[in-house]
Amino acid sequence: MSGPTPLQSGIAGACPRCGARTLFDGPVHFAERCGACGLDYTGFNVGDGPAAFLTLIIGAVVVALALAVELSVKPPFWIHVLLWVPFTAAAVVFGLRVGKGVLLALEYSNAAREGRIRSDEPADKGAGE
Repeated sequence: MSGPTPLQSGIAGACPRCGARTLFDGPVHFAERCGACGLDYTGFNVGDGPAAFLTLIIGAVVVALALAVELSVKPPFWIHVLLWVPFTAAAVVFGLRVGKGVLLALEYSNAAREGRIRSDEPADKGAGE
């Protein structure tokens, strides 16, 4: 039996190896390891990519929606605050979970690791060019 796809893993918070929902132990914090199969999550590094993309994407969506609401309905300012602050917070948390889960699952499925040098290349390849 194969594990979930990277998108399924990201959406469900599932381990990329066994599919158990053990990827997160907080809203956006990875667990140390899978409670079902023992896969160590600490060796994976998803970096800040999801946060950077979410800032741009969610920010653009919220501004566009807020402008559309303002131009069509013209609500008071406090309605905008009540509408967009919770929407933005929920979108960021959900988006970070999905983005981080997908990137971790992609690292797992592609066996990606930091700083590996292929052993069949000469160490000074490209030097002096």
